[in-house]
Amino acid sequence: MLEFAIFISIGILAGLLGSLLGLGGGIILTPILTIALGYDIKVAVVVSIFAVLGTSAGSALAYLEDDLLNLRLAMYLEIFTTIGAFVGALLSTLVQGQFLFILYGLLMFYQAYTMWKKIRGGETHHLQSAAAKEPSLLQESLSGSYQDLGTQMEIHYQAANIPLGSFIMFLAGVASALLGIGAGAFKVLAMDNVMGLPLKVSSATANFMMGVTGVSSAIFYFSQGSVELPIVAPIVLGVIAGSTLGSRLMPRIPVAFLRILFVLVLLVTGVQMFLRGLGG
Repeated sequence: MLEFAIFISIGILAGLLGSLLGLGGGIILTPILTIALGYDIKVAVVVSIFAVLGTSAGSALAYLEDDLLNLRLAMYLEIFTTIGAFVGALLSTLVQGQFLFILYGLLMFYQAYTMWKKIRGGETHHLQSAAAKEPSLLQESLSGSYQDLGTQMEIHYQAANIPLGSFIMFLAGVASALLGIGAGAFKVLAMDNVMGLPLKVSSATANFMMGVTGVSSAIFYFSQGSVELPIVAPIVLGVIAGSTLGSRLMPRIPVAFLRILFVLVLLVTGVQMFLRGLGG
């Protein structure tokens, strides 16, 4: 019974942070399961994949109701992520994974630094300076708005640098296949830093995208009998509860606070990737 309560609590924490930051929750679950609880990394990977589905399911409807989830943007960028995942699978036998883990870790450190600079410089609500004065049809179709309940402001946004953002989504797919990670941080940073989208929209949209791409992996592991139901079931229940709570809190949380959380998670991610690259 105690073990069940621990798994539920871990799931709630992972779902809460995963839904707020668009990371799926795996980055929280993996170190807890492997380092703190001593489970094998293969078990942690399977649990993380199902946690991503739980986070996406628990938060998608609320984010859609609050206009934070941009479905058109998600499905457009998902094309490039899927292609990248296919290319990554083809390259998996040719590229040395250790080096890629170190490279990914260094990238996370750099992104934490750039996001910290955003915190110190203040939040800008209208991030459209890189967009054309006369938006293209694609830009218009990927634009949107939402009501920020924390500031009581109507936030209008328009996607900028779409080709570069699409290319980074392609790289996120490659990284996901090569390293066995969700690459949620990659996706959020591509939308936030490159495409000039609000962080809340980026996080909500990345959550949905990770859920879409995680379905095929979940089906595969389930068909192979690799799912440890006594572990997965309570954690996923906790994840759904945590992500539902996170999706209700997101519209009311100041963006600066979300960025601070994101910096901390990026640093943890960077350390994890770096240690895995060094064989730790």
